[in-house]
Amino acid sequence: MYKLAVAAFLSIRRLKTMSIVYETMFILRPDLGDEQVEQAITKYQNLLKEHGAEDIQIQNRGKRRLAYEIKKQRDGIYIQFNYTGPGTAIAPVERAMRLSEEVIRYLTIKQDVHEEKAAQVAVSA
Repeated sequence: MYKLAVAAFLSIRRLKTMSIVYETMFILRPDLGDEQVEQAITKYQNLLKEHGAEDIQIQNRGKRRLAYEIKKQRDGIYIQFNYTGPGTAIAPVERAMRLSEEVIRYLTIKQDVHEEKAAQVAVSA
């Protein structure tokens, strides 16, 4: 019983020291063309990679109506990034988005994936 508890504790500790999973959603101006949207996606993807992010998954959610007007825009192009990486990778990307004219809103959240994995490891051990 003691060995099982120690093994579960060590595996949980290992998971917490790994990179954290983040999700960044941002909204681009609706008047951008397809090429400009791809350039923006590539720019932020490369910025994430430069700062240590890995396993970047990109989802272009397309043009959608906003719930309320943001920077005099009623529509926006939604882009979602899911990635793992250090917390230090977020600030430079959000700074670039804040200074960009093409991004009208952005949000980054930390996903709670490690708790589920830790519970699975503890049960299987």
